[in-house]
Amino acid sequence: MWKLGLIVVAAFVLQAVLSMLQMRHFSAEFVKLRRQGKVACGRKAGGFHAGAIVLFLIDEEGCIQTARKLEGVTCLARVRPLDGLDGRMIGSLTEEDGPKGHRNLRKAIADAALTYRAYTAGEAIPEPPSPFQKAGRSVRGIFRKKSTVEP
Repeated sequence: MWKLGLIVVAAFVLQAVLSMLQMRHFSAEFVKLRRQGKVACGRKAGGFHAGAIVLFLIDEEGCIQTARKLEGVTCLARVRPLDGLDGRMIGSLTEEDGPKGHRNLRKAIADAALTYRAYTAGEAIPEPPSPFQKAGRSVRGIFRKKSTVEP
């Protein structure tokens, strides 16, 4: 029994170390782009599917100079170039502009465009709900449905 516990603890430690290395790699890539100019970010959590984060280095007019993506299910995913969007205006991007078959990557691209448009309009950029907030909303929704059904 203690061997199983030791294996579980080792797996958690390994996952934490790999996640830390992934965050360090992402931060270094973000800083590298940020030193060159303005950076717009878009994100879409994946859950059981591959999540995605996009980084766009943009000029003063909103034209994409460099596009990068972080996409994957595991903590082994790394920042890679995102081809096909250089020279495009970020404010006009939609989900259809992303690569086919990558649903969350397409949503992250649309999120970056939405965030850029909100920023340039002077609006507040909404924070996505945390996993605990999502769970709380789900639980509240279950209880509300039950209370409306019962007399």
